[in-house]
Amino acid sequence: MALGFIKKVFTFGKDKPSADKPAEAEDFASLVDAAERIDAGETIEALPEAADPIAAEVIDTAGGPAADEAEPEVAPASAEPEITAATVEDEDFHPQPEQPADVTHAVLEPDEDNAVTLPKGFAATASRPEPEPEIPAVKLSWFQRLRQGLARTSSQLTGQIAALFTKRKLDEDTLEELEDLLIQADLGVETAMRVTGTLSSERYGKDVTGEDVSRIMAAEITKVLKPVARPLALDLSHKPHVILVVGVNGTGKTTTIGKLAAKLSGSGLKVMLAAGDTFRAAAIEQLKIWADRTGSTFLGTKLGADAAGLAYDAFEKARAEKSDVLIIDTAGRLQNKTELMAELEKIVRVLGKLDPDAPHTVLQTLDATTGQNAMNQVEIFRNIAGVNGLIMTKLDGTARGGILVAIAAKHKLPVYFIGVGEGVDDLEPFEAEDFAAAIAGLPH
Repeated sequence: MALGFIKKVFTFGKDKPSADKPAEAEDFASLVDAAERIDAGETIEALPEAADPIAAEVIDTAGGPAADEAEPEVAPASAEPEITAATVEDEDFHPQPEQPADVTHAVLEPDEDNAVTLPKGFAATASRPEPEPEIPAVKLSWFQRLRQGLARTSSQLTGQIAALFTKRKLDEDTLEELEDLLIQADLGVETAMRVTGTLSSERYGKDVTGEDVSRIMAAEITKVLKPVARPLALDLSHKPHVILVVGVNGTGKTTTIGKLAAKLSGSGLKVMLAAGDTFRAAAIEQLKIWADRTGSTFLGTKLGADAAGLAYDAFEKARAEKSDVLIIDTAGRLQNKTELMAELEKIVRVLGKLDPDAPHTVLQTLDATTGQNAMNQVEIFRNIAGVNGLIMTKLDGTARGGILVAIAAKHKLPVYFIGVGEGVDDLEPFEAEDFAAAIAGLPH
């Protein structure tokens, strides 16, 4: 058996021994002799040394003997490094894949402690750019905001006037056309006649420019508005001084009350707000918010309760707490609803029983966008509630502010404040010169 194995090993892939290879033949004979002795049961101390019959050549198991001069084996570039017991025991050993020789690196430094390498084809930003500093918004002056509010009236009117007086002398026809323009701008018949009358006396038969007309118009509007531009007088010998705020739906009564409260409480007066608009839950809640914001005392009631009864309770409470000013909100009633106006009359009567002079001030809010309808509102509320002062609200880009000039000319009621927005600082005392200049499109 041993002899058969040796013969197979020695002759695998080779020719049999021949005379021209004596060394190999001797080795073969010695091994055969030892194998026969082993098969016969003898003990062999050591096998004779023989040349390795396989090591001399590399055998290709698929295609026979390899070439005489085989190329040395080269490990592929992606081969993993050999891991031995020594390297496994080394805790710092972490095999890393080899990088190609032509790879370039960029370093991204997101912070001072960490660095990130990027492969070829990527670039790192040097650092995160600093944010642009915020440019504070330029706060417009009161006159600039007023001009913005009256932009619709001003631009339309001044544009039409400029077109009317382009290369044209002042005559009866142009005066008549100018009068129509002023009336259409809601300035009223009286103001329109004043402007055309002054213009005729100064420039009749002469060349007239749009600037000439604007200057004269601003002067005449100022004359109409100057007598009604008054401060709101408070008789603080009455405690409380009662201010009743009236007006139709949507004219900004509740918001105006909040702004007035902010001004009064900011000057150190003790103010109470009463939610007399018992028909709208939103109005009650809104007034409560304004009271909290301005540090005023608040008095409200349930939805649908009697508004006159609330006014009575508010007056008694304000007097007991020695409040300086009591401002009462009312529901936004339409001036053509007699039953609703009768409710307003009742509030006035109840307050008069508590103090013969109350309400001491009755303010009506006017929406500047309503135009000619505002004239009718003033007339009816003045008859029902005894309105003795006006506040014009919503002087924004859609306003038709000329109607205030017509109302002032006809009713001669004081105009205390004008509002140009919803913010607490958007209510300012009425100034005749500023208002006239803004309508005429003139600089301040």
